[in-house]
Amino acid sequence: MSYKPQISNVTKAGSNEKNGLYEFIVSLADGTKCRVFYNRFPEWKMTNVSRLGKTPCPVCRKDFICKCMEKFSTDIDQQMKDGEWLSNAVAE
Repeated sequence: MSYKPQISNVTKAGSNEKNGLYEFIVSLADGTKCRVFYNRFPEWKMTNVSRLGKTPCPVCRKDFICKCMEKFSTDIDQQMKDGEWLSNAVAE
């Protein structure tokens, strides 16, 4: 069975609006939380994604830092854009 991340909530963790840089905390349906960085100019572009070390990785089951979420960055990015999570989180 392959892993498929599903976004359940997004909150803005920080921003530098002058430069168009944003940091979001993304909660996934399985309880995993990720930190996602975006650059807004010229259009929304994900620059980095990393899992927060609060729960084991759902892919490799490690408790420490891993790069597994980078493999799913396109899925997470597409969900952020399709579900209008970016505009909703920035509006907060």
